[in-house]
Amino acid sequence: MPTFSDLGVPETLVRSLTAGGITEAFPIQTATLPDTLRGRDVLGRGRTGSGKTLAFSLPMVARLAASGSARKPARPRALVLAPTRELATQIAATLEPLAKAERLSLTVVFGGVSQSRQVSALNGGVDILVACPGRLEDLLNQRLLTLDGVEITVLDEADHMADLGFLPGVKRIMDKTPKKGQRMLFSATLDNGVDLLVKRYLTDPLTHAVDSAESPVVKMTHHVLAVHDAASKQLVVNELASGTGRRVMFTRTKHQAKKLAKQLTAAGIPAVDLHGNLSQPARERNLAAFSSGDVRVLCATDIAARGIHVDDVELVVHVDPPAEHKAYLHRSGRTARAGAEGAVVTVMLPEQAGDVKTLTRQAKITVTPQRVGPGSPVIKALVGEVAPIVMPAPEPVSVPQPRAAGTGGGGRGSRAGGQRRHSGAGAAAAGQARSGGARSGGASSGAARPARAPQGGSTAVYSSSTGGRSGAVEMSRGASSGRRRSR
Repeated sequence: MPTFSDLGVPETLVRSLTAGGITEAFPIQTATLPDTLRGRDVLGRGRTGSGKTLAFSLPMVARLAASGSARKPARPRALVLAPTRELATQIAATLEPLAKAERLSLTVVFGGVSQSRQVSALNGGVDILVACPGRLEDLLNQRLLTLDGVEITVLDEADHMADLGFLPGVKRIMDKTPKKGQRMLFSATLDNGVDLLVKRYLTDPLTHAVDSAESPVVKMTHHVLAVHDAASKQLVVNELASGTGRRVMFTRTKHQAKKLAKQLTAAGIPAVDLHGNLSQPARERNLAAFSSGDVRVLCATDIAARGIHVDDVELVVHVDPPAEHKAYLHRSGRTARAGAEGAVVTVMLPEQAGDVKTLTRQAKITVTPQRVGPGSPVIKALVGEVAPIVMPAPEPVSVPQPRAAGTGGGGRGSRAGGQRRHSGAGAAAAGQARSGGARSGGASSGAARPARAPQGGSTAVYSSSTGGRSGAVEMSRGASSGRRRSR
C-alpha cells in the first residue's frame, strides 16, 4: 500500500498526519491524490466513511501553501461547501492540523449562530473557508466577503446538498468563484442534478469511483428484528442501547429522537439527542459528549446520517425504518467506517414488514427477519457486554422542622447531606434545573429534574431539547466504570 509520501504529499503534511496516527492512505485518497495535487479537477465517488475529507484536504492545503498568493481580509483563497453544520465542523477539524502545519488560516460559517464572530474572522484574513450554502449566501448578499480570490473549490456530499434543495444556492455561489480555479466534487451518487453540477463547473474532470454507493460494506452485518408490538419494541430498543460501545439510534422525527433520549436516560442508559430543533450550541455539546465517550448513545434523526464521523460506533439501530434505501445506507454508514467492523439493526413492527422488505432489496441487503422479544439470545449476542445501569436517585423529601421556642418564622428544614456540589459548566446547567425527584420516563416538558449523586460519586450534566428551551439531564456515575475524560 503506497504511503502519503509516495503519493506526492509534502513532508510537512505527512508529519502532521503521522502525529495524528494516520500513516496509510485509503483507496479514495490513493486514487485521487496524484491528480488533485497536480491541480486537476476531480470527481470523487465513494460511500460514506471512505476517507473523502482527507482526499480533498491534503491537496487543498498543499497547493495553497505552494501558491504564494497573499491572504486578504474577507477574500478567502479556498472554499469548501458542505450541506450541514455538523459536517462543516468536522471538515474543519480535519483541515485544522494540516492548515496549522503550513501556517494557513481557517474559519467556518454556518447558520443558527450569530454571524458577528464569523464576519470578524473573515475580516482578519482567511485562507480556507468551510461553509454551508445558506449562511454563505447571506454574507455574500450583505457584501461582507467576496469569492473572486478563490483558487480551489470543493463541493462535499453534493448529493446530500441536492436532497436538501441547496443546488440553486450552490450554483449561485459557484458562479461567483473564478472559472480558472481548481474544483473538486465528492459525492456518493450523481442523481438529483449532481451530474449537472459536474458538467457546468468541472473542467475535463478525472473520475475516481472507489466503490458504489449502493454496495453494502463488507465488514457491516445487517439484522432485521421483528417485534410483536410497540411495548415489546421499546424494551428491545432499550436492550440494544445498553451495550458498552457507542451506538446511534435513528428515529423518523425530532420529537421521537428527543423522547427516546429521555426514556433511555430515565432507564439508566445515558443518552443525548441530535436533531434540527436543537440550537447549535446544544448540538455541539451533545455531539461532543457522544464523541468523547461521556455518553454512549446518540438518538438522532437523519440530520446525523450524513457527514457525522465518530470513531468506533459499533452499532446502528433503525428504531424507525427510514423511508427509502438511500437513507438506510447513509444511516448505516455511521458504523463500519475506515475499515472497522460494525452491525446494523432494523427494528420492525408487523405492519412495517412489506416496507422493510422493499427497503433491503433496494439497498441490496440480503437479510432474513428474526422474530425477537426482550431477552432474546440474538439481542444479547448483538449487545455483548452490558454497561452498568446508571439510575437517577430520587431527591430526599424535605421534612419541616419544629420551631424552636422563642424563634420567629417557620423556615424549611435543610436537606440532608448538605448542598450538592457541581464543577465547571455542569454547575451552571444544574443550577437552572428544577429541584425535586426525577419524573419517571423523562416526559416532563420542562428541564429534567436533577438527581442527587450517591455519596462519593460524580455527576455529569447533558443538555437535551425541550421545545426551544435548554433543559438538563443529570445522571450519577458513581456506579459506572472508568473516569470521564476531560474535554
